[in-house]
Amino acid sequence: GAYEIVVAGPDHGNPFVDVDLAFVFRRGDQSVRVGAFYDGDGRYVVRFRPPEPGVWTFLSDSSARSLDGPSGRVEVPKAEGKGGVRVADTFHFEFSDGTPFVPVGTTAYAWTHQDESLQLQTLSTLSESPFNKIRMCIFPKAYTYNDNEPALFPFERSGDDWDHTRFDIEFFRHLERRIDDLAGIGVQADVILFHPYDRWGFAEMGPAVDRRYLTYLVRRLAGHANVWWSMANEYDFMTTKTLEEW
Repeated sequence: GAYEIVVAGPDHGNPFVDVDLAFVFRRGDQSVRVGAFYDGDGRYVVRFRPPEPGVWTFLSDSSARSLDGPSGRVEVPKAEGKGGVRVADTFHFEFSDGTPFVPVGTTAYAWTHQDESLQLQTLSTLSESPFNKIRMCIFPKAYTYNDNEPALFPFERSGDDWDHTRFDIEFFRHLERRIDDLAGIGVQADVILFHPYDRWGFAEMGPAVDRRYLTYLVRRLAGHANVWWSMANEYDFMTTKTLEEW
């Protein structure tokens, strides 16, 4: 699991782009730098998944003076449970405690963008199925059988246009709740970062916005032990991105 630190900081202007914050965790000769994310209302969060138990010290590093310098220590106990999944012997998978993991996957690309009752039905169905991994999209999907307008989107709107400098906090909190729901029933969340099935412009935001989105997403989700990363689905259908950009 993740050790979470929450600190209060600037809430004026646009903290998503105006403030950068990271914590450097150290134990012996090990050093891990973990970026924080803005969670609204002057709240900044960092999630650290320690690679091993023991006492870790931490020191903040920030572009905002009020957030630069706070330090502390955390005593990480020996993990309970199996932990996250990692590659084993090149061609296989195992949990952190060495238990083998054999992925039996399914897909439900846009399940978190449906109404609440269908999301709960999806979780119920998965809990009674043999599947232990699900591929799912971050962005909503516009394609056959997926023509609804979701209630939440990753970005805030400015008039009729998306404000790509401001993330919708409720969207990401909802996404995290669903990822935690999957963990509760023993299912890995294979999240697809980009896809071409789009009518909102998310498939062609440009490299600068893509990088901002990826940074924010990874800082929020990397602390979840059941998250896997998939760069894209049918990336070659996204004709506005070059191979160099991928």
